[in-house]
Amino acid sequence: MIMYRPEEDQPERRLEIELRNGPALDTMVIDKRNGRWIELDARGERLVRQDIGRKLDAERLRKHDVILGTLLDEAAAGRLYSTMQFAEAFENKVGLGSKHTIRERLSVLATKGFVKFRRDGTDFDLPTVRSRFGYLCVEGMTFGDGVENVDAATGEVTYLPRPVLPSHFKCPQTGNCLEVENPSIWVYPEGVLDDLTPEELGLTPHSSRKTSP
Repeated sequence: MIMYRPEEDQPERRLEIELRNGPALDTMVIDKRNGRWIELDARGERLVRQDIGRKLDAERLRKHDVILGTLLDEAAAGRLYSTMQFAEAFENKVGLGSKHTIRERLSVLATKGFVKFRRDGTDFDLPTVRSRFGYLCVEGMTFGDGVENVDAATGEVTYLPRPVLPSHFKCPQTGNCLEVENPSIWVYPEGVLDDLTPEELGLTPHSSRKTSP
């Protein structure tokens, strides 16, 4: 007879009984409540764990979506951030949690290619970043109201978008900061898009399926 706890942070234990003779007995899930050992419904336990897993996945996707959307909105308003600046500015806002949680999510997004970086901010009247990576970039990001353009024939004034193109990306294998080969084409690490869920694919509306940055 073997009794063990499969999950350290959960009180339930599994009880396995091996017989030398006769048919094998099913594994039991048990817990001690009010001083007595009781058998739990293993099927119900699996359903609870699946439900918890789905909720955690949904929360993870929500935070990724909020981070990407916030970066796009902030750039459109004329604000770019480094990783630390963004984490500190949005700590405990819009449900993103602590600055450490935000930095962790940004690191994952960078590894998967959702977030890249721009070192030189002078095109946007910002200094060149001397940190390891740079200003955070998201696919389709534009800065401010755009550049004023006057039609010579009609005099009509329009505003052309000012794209924020990445200069560097995080290597998914080593974590090193490497230069982007073609800033105009947003690409993802090999296999990343193939492994994404439909919900995660929804975060990449303009993405290219090329595999080398």
